[in-house]
Amino acid sequence: MIEARALSRRYPWPQPWWARLRQAGPRPGIQAVADLSLDLAEGRTLALVGESGCGKTTVGRMLVGLETPDAGEVRVDGQPLHATLSGPAGPALALRRRLQMVFQDPQGSLDPRWRVGDAVAEPLLEHRLCPPAEVPGRVAALMEAVGLSPDDMPRWPHQFSGGQRQRVSIARALASEPRYLICDEPTSALDVSVQAQVLNLLVDLQAERRLGLLFISHDLAVVRYVADQVAVMYLGRLVEQAPKATLFAMPRHPYTRLLLGAAPDLGLSGRARTPVPGDLPDPMAVPGGCAFHPRCPHAQARCRDEIPAWGPADGGQGDAPVPGLVHRVACHLVADGRL
Repeated sequence: MIEARALSRRYPWPQPWWARLRQAGPRPGIQAVADLSLDLAEGRTLALVGESGCGKTTVGRMLVGLETPDAGEVRVDGQPLHATLSGPAGPALALRRRLQMVFQDPQGSLDPRWRVGDAVAEPLLEHRLCPPAEVPGRVAALMEAVGLSPDDMPRWPHQFSGGQRQRVSIARALASEPRYLICDEPTSALDVSVQAQVLNLLVDLQAERRLGLLFISHDLAVVRYVADQVAVMYLGRLVEQAPKATLFAMPRHPYTRLLLGAAPDLGLSGRARTPVPGDLPDPMAVPGGCAFHPRCPHAQARCRDEIPAWGPADGGQGDAPVPGLVHRVACHLVADGRL
């Protein structure tokens, strides 16, 4: 599995050189991720949800080695990810083969000067997964696996629709036969009918290949369809994680409750809804204590002063046999049994 422990990532704010020379202390910046821990098991789908700007994409990029955490560690099947990637080329290449990412914008993730067949073939050649003579046949099989025709291999990215380009990106990600796939809002730029096609494709591929899938999204309807477990993120920190059925039926954290209560639901038509009050705070000035307390209807004095601990929502101890199946929450009121 992928194990992330106490990850933190901060981006210093750009300043002119003369301002940096005059400034004492640390540079101002944005704390994108703070003390975040999660597990992604092979054959399971973990959805990471939250408002735009809460740090979801940064988490995904750290899990595949595109970003280096300022603190904490990522281990893939027991191997330290960032230490291995910065070491000898052989182990680094073997580890990279297990991790792939599907980006939000398929147009931006494909080189416009490469034909799609060449883009899908690149991982096969880089990782030497088959003799060069067999590469065209492997590429054709990958194109068919994602619902495209082998006749599309000589075409350029701009000749495809958005949904087709995303399928090409998925085929390229699957070429190295990965064990873990990080999907960063892969359907947010697509229309509803194409979204359904791509989601069904990901679900089928995940079941067929036993992929560990981290699905980053802000669409709760999509998350409810694809996920086994859901982690809710707010301003760089996890506030709740639970199996999908538990989270949608019995959310514990006030932010999760407000988030689910604001989502459209035809079955609850006419019910009074409580929108999430206020706006996401400035990431450069995150509130002290629990970051959600300025918007929380249940906030107390303790919430303004202390960061809540991350622990079991029912007060239990230990971990479940399957990672991620414990219902965890970071809230003083839940920990004290008052909410």
